[in-house]
Amino acid sequence: KQRATSEQAKKQEAMLPARASTTHDVVVVGGGPAGLAAAIRLKQLCKRANTDLSVCVLEKAPQIGRHTLSGCVLQPTALDELLPDWRSMQPPDSTLCTQDKFYMLLSRNTPAIRLPNPPTQHNRGNIIISLSSFVQWLGEVAESLGVQIFPGFGASEVLYDKGSVAGVATPDTGIAKDHTKKPEFRRGTEVRGKITLFAEGARGSLSRQLIRKFDLMRDAPSVQSYSIGLKELWRLPDATHRRGQVVHTIGWPGGNSTWAGSFEYHMHNNLLALGYVVGLDYANPNIDPYAQFQEWKRHRRVQKLLHGGECLQFGARVLTEGGYQAIPKLYFPGGALIGCSAGFVNVAKIKGAHTAMKSGMLAAEAAFAALQTGAAHGVELLSYDGAVRSSWITKELKEVRNMRPAFRKAGLLPFMAYSAADAYLLRGHAPFTLRSRQEDHTTTKPLWKCSAKEYSAPDNVTTFDKATSVARSGTSHEEDQPPHLVVADEKVPVEVNFKRYGGIDVKFCPAGVYEYQSVAGGGVRHVINAANCVHCKTCDVKDPTQNITWTMPQGQGGPAYTDM
Repeated sequence: KQRATSEQAKKQEAMLPARASTTHDVVVVGGGPAGLAAAIRLKQLCKRANTDLSVCVLEKAPQIGRHTLSGCVLQPTALDELLPDWRSMQPPDSTLCTQDKFYMLLSRNTPAIRLPNPPTQHNRGNIIISLSSFVQWLGEVAESLGVQIFPGFGASEVLYDKGSVAGVATPDTGIAKDHTKKPEFRRGTEVRGKITLFAEGARGSLSRQLIRKFDLMRDAPSVQSYSIGLKELWRLPDATHRRGQVVHTIGWPGGNSTWAGSFEYHMHNNLLALGYVVGLDYANPNIDPYAQFQEWKRHRRVQKLLHGGECLQFGARVLTEGGYQAIPKLYFPGGALIGCSAGFVNVAKIKGAHTAMKSGMLAAEAAFAALQTGAAHGVELLSYDGAVRSSWITKELKEVRNMRPAFRKAGLLPFMAYSAADAYLLRGHAPFTLRSRQEDHTTTKPLWKCSAKEYSAPDNVTTFDKATSVARSGTSHEEDQPPHLVVADEKVPVEVNFKRYGGIDVKFCPAGVYEYQSVAGGGVRHVINAANCVHCKTCDVKDPTQNITWTMPQGQGGPAYTDM
């Protein structure tokens, strides 16, 4: 059946008009910190060598930064290396971190318990930024150096030539929901390159294909794991805003067995980046990460903080948490994985932008060296993999390698004891490495084995429903197109997700994309509201049978972040 379907697809492809094609020396897929750092470094190397390379960046958002989301406290290590004079280059507003606080929460109404800041949470010297604004600025820097940036062009297909990656293709547009071609139908574009760098971010759709095709995780001690990060941008009154203050909490309402915690970053212009992170290896299908975030805001300390404030924006995105043990082989014939496509987040620091940028810079240096030797096809950037593993990226990740798996194996309180010993006594040099071979979608228990979860109704003052938050994200998609959330077996959502796991997809999605509607005669049907999708990719990670796959939508749909 699969062979017949494949043959049918080939015949249909042959009947279509040919795609337009462009060719470049280096194609970068993704206009985030890693991709733009790579593009900038390539052009810097060209200038030093008095030569030139054609470098293009493809970004699925209609503008650079519109799909970019993070906390974000930036450790400027990589930025200082990439652009030593960045402070004089009119960067977007940023705030120097001046104070760190760390709390344990026990319940909604008990006082927050101030704890010593872990060594990894000392942020003085780091800067609080809007990552969406930051990458927009990086894009301007890249263009000034001669990089060609194509916003609104997402990559939906990897192109191959004799088994090597030869570039990517953008999706066809003008296809209706019933898969028929509308009058405005247009073929996508083939963007070919001697070297293609994939910087799609966490759970990149093409990066996943490459990891499987080239078996890039074969030698990794652990599988990749993920969390979902939920964020709101608030404007606070002068009385509660503390510019430069960084606050993190653990504990309630996450409980002992769910990896969860919050962040509060006091930015410029009375802005507050407020967020909550939940590990997607949770077992109880009744957990709703979005509702848990709203519940956390009901803590009396947070209520006092938000009093008189205004929520401006909302967003969500998965982040990689596998760390040192889950770094894949980084290269393959014709290209490489960079940034969160590979997974360089330092979980203990709650930071990944600096490591993503550094990986992009190292890949650029390896690509430039390879192209200077005349390489034109099937280049394997072996030197890039080696450079990453001997860089400060790997040093950072190795020192904190046991933090996340320690929680997974033991829960909150034992984790706190171990992390204190690791930070203050072992100093990251434990004589052992904890591993995990269980993917997040396999950790969920059946509904009948788990306790119910009670979440308060939103008050529409400091807590909100999903529909309100989706509206604040600016998300939109063309309605008349095939769903970009592809369900392989349409029976599985009802028979498995609903009956066995209590409608887990309704709960793990922060945007109300999935629902179950009653049908005449009894039973339910599965409904996908794809237009609500904020591109967080939680469903791609947590769906218990991996029956849902996130794919590139037509056009330029998705969120519209500005200061996130």
